[in-house]
Formats: sequence, structure tokens, C-alpha cells
Amino acid sequence: MTQGVVRVLVVEGGSVEAESRRRELRRQGYAVSSVDTGAKALQAHGRSDFVLLDLDLPDIDGLEVCRSIRAAGGKPIISVSSGDTETDRILALNAGADDCLDPRCGPREMLARIEAVLRRSLPCRQPDRVISLGTLRVDMQTHEARVRGEPVKLTGKEFELLHKLASHPDEALSRKQLMASVWETSWADSSRTIDTHVRSLRAKLGASSWIITVRGVGYRIGRG
Repeated sequence: MTQGVVRVLVVEGGSVEAESRRRELRRQGYAVSSVDTGAKALQAHGRSDFVLLDLDLPDIDGLEVCRSIRAAGGKPIISVSSGDTETDRILALNAGADDCLDPRCGPREMLARIEAVLRRSLPCRQPDRVISLGTLRVDMQTHEARVRGEPVKLTGKEFELLHKLASHPDEALSRKQLMASVWETSWADSSRTIDTHVRSLRAKLGASSWIITVRGVGYRIGRG
């Protein structure tokens, strides 16, 4: 975990609801990665602090994936399943899930359940709502950025890009990472979109030194 940012692994079956959950988690300040099979989940969960696990997977029984992740440690897990009977919930809890989520629930309930589980299991790892770096302040609660106390008017994607960089203050993030996180795509040619947004951010923040180009890699946040 970096600077209080909780890393969430979303294990999904490819549903529209899963895409919406990823987007909402990022909006709330979580660092989100996703996989679409049980096999990939078993490889990737070690790099996360929390797992949102869809039990309806194409390759491995989701309950088996849940048991394996639980056997590897005390990492919090919330299961998601299209089956919403008492038996389904009991099976998931017995497999190691900390809570069960109805895929039809709204984002507010999802976030409340996640934060409740995190309070119990990771009391020091709830995501930072406000990130302060020098004179820069990025507030996820109000979706606002300020420099020297003055608000900076940003588009939605500019804010997401700034927040992603600010959430990893000591890391250089590749264009591929940024495209996957902010634009949810891996199309290489579209990385020029990042360059355009970086130029706009530098201008709006008032100094090019707020976002540093790391040659051969991508970008990292600066200190103005």
C-alpha cells in the first residue's frame, strides 16, 4: 500500500455492473486493478490489499478461488454472486468471504460495505480522501484540486489523472498503467491522449514541474 491508498483487486465475470463498480471505486480514491478469470485472480491477489470477488467465473469455481485467497492470509474479501439465496451467502462466508454483495445493489451500499470491512480488518488502510503534496491539495470527497488554496478547474479525466499520479508520489507510472487506470483501455496509440491531458494539467496547475516526464517510462507527480 502506498501513502494510505488501498489497492483493490476486482475479480469479475465481465458484467456491465463490474465495470461500474471499478469506476466508482476509482472515483472514491481506491487504486483498482482487475482480472477476469479465477486463475488470474490467484496470481494477482498478492499485490492487493482487498479483493472484490465475483463468484461467477468462467474457469474456476469462485468459491474455490475464495478459499485459496483466504488460505493465503487475512486479506479482506467481499464476494459478489448472481445467486442471492441464504445458502449462497452461507457458502461464500464459509469459503472465507468477509461479506457478500448483491450485484444489483447501488454504489452507496457497495462502498459502505467495503468501508465497514476495511474498518474491521485494515483500520489504518482506508483510502486518503485528501492528498497534500507541497502546495497541491487533491480532495476526492469534493472532486476538487487546489494550488496554494486556489481551486483549479479540471475536467473529469484531468482530475482522475492528477489523482492517480498524486496517489503514487514516489513512483513513475507508465503510459500503459495510466491508460488502464484512467481510461480503462490498453490501446497503445491512445497514449497520446495522456500527453494532451498532461499538457493541459501543467498549464492549469501553473507549472510544468507538477508533472515530471520520466523518459522511457511515463510520468510521475512533482512538487511544483
